[in-house]
Amino acid sequence: MMIKLYNVKNRTKEAFTPIDPKNVRMYVCGPTVYDRAHIGNARPVVVFDTLYRVLQHTYGKEHVSYARNFTDVDDKINAKSIETGRPIRDITNETIGWYLEDMNELGALEPDFAPRATEYIAEMITMIEELIEKGHAYAAEGHVLFDVNSYDAYGALSRRSVDDMIAGARVEIAPYKHNPMDFVLWKPSNDKQPGWDSPWGHGRPGWHIECSAMSRALFGDKFDIHGGGLDLQFPHHENEIAQSCACCGDDTFANVWMHNEMLQVEGKKMSKSLGNFFSVRELLDQGYSGEVIRFVYLSTHYSKPMDWTIKKAEEAAATLRKWRMITDDVIPSDIVSPAIVNALADDLNTAGAITALHNLAKCGDAALLKSSAELLGLLGDNMGGWVKAIDFDLSALEKMISTERDKALKNKDFSKVDYLKLTFVSAGLDVQMSKENVTLIAGPKFDSSLLEDLF
Repeated sequence: MMIKLYNVKNRTKEAFTPIDPKNVRMYVCGPTVYDRAHIGNARPVVVFDTLYRVLQHTYGKEHVSYARNFTDVDDKINAKSIETGRPIRDITNETIGWYLEDMNELGALEPDFAPRATEYIAEMITMIEELIEKGHAYAAEGHVLFDVNSYDAYGALSRRSVDDMIAGARVEIAPYKHNPMDFVLWKPSNDKQPGWDSPWGHGRPGWHIECSAMSRALFGDKFDIHGGGLDLQFPHHENEIAQSCACCGDDTFANVWMHNEMLQVEGKKMSKSLGNFFSVRELLDQGYSGEVIRFVYLSTHYSKPMDWTIKKAEEAAATLRKWRMITDDVIPSDIVSPAIVNALADDLNTAGAITALHNLAKCGDAALLKSSAELLGLLGDNMGGWVKAIDFDLSALEKMISTERDKALKNKDFSKVDYLKLTFVSAGLDVQMSKENVTLIAGPKFDSSLLEDLF
């Protein structure tokens, strides 16, 4: 199978050719661990988890390595520690535990490597020393900064000039900077901030150097795929490229760069002020299963903005219930449908793969449906707990509304049919009506108590 991926570095969709097919390596920027992951944070997790599965399917599990880091040294973490009086390590350990629990609910496989920034301080210091020695960084007033003018290709990933970047970015103005765009590799720490001894004094690393040092330690100077959200393209990934290539040579670092687009809620940008800012845990506590959330994410191509809506979640739940009824107690096939494989191999076309799964469900090949869905992280035996046995006779309800519809077709009074349909929907049922019959499917928030007055 030939995998094609859109490479942001070249702005083209191209055939993926690993450096070593026996050692395919992917690094994805992970969270800063100071609070619960919101639903926007979860999108790259699902996207690159799916790519990880496709790479494993293609090259073999033993030949693919996936790293996703934790940033556990950051000013937001420091602020939370000061505000709560809790030790930084307690906060980061707790938050990492939350993150792993929530991502597990979404069916995400744990990466092969989950490096914490604080465990790679020595590697960061070594890399900074190399950059200074090669003339790409300089020390100033307890800081070390990367000199963007020393690297000719700076701005190539985001396709912006240094002047454009200054105009469009929040640039910290400091008298010790040679250029306003020079970014921090190391900065001093006070008594209330975490710090480590270094050649430049007691301090802590800048954000950008973390991933460069960790990916180098795990994967070497050059690896296959680097991923993350579109919001990281500039400045984080731009700065990663500059410092890594300047340190290790111009033809180094990641061959393929991939970015997933941002997430909206009901057509609007997610914002606490709008009341549409949700953590993954809040959605789970509201009754949305991790499998339903994952399905909604996969329904939109990773390169397109994704809109989380209640309607999409209800439709996802209805579809997954159908598929789980079809595949109940079925042993998955040893093969995956070529239609699903081909869709995923085409720049991770998850929406096309889901369409192909719908076709498989219509054909009734339960074993192939199950094995094919599992390649997307769906219909796994560990993900089906949300599909609870329904202690309500849905067939009786289907007969009830069908009978009323037959009467309405004769007397032209559809008020009772409309009432029943509205009642069913309010109770969390998906009502699917055709000329031949009526089908009711329980959604994630089905509440049978709301239907008791009908009997």
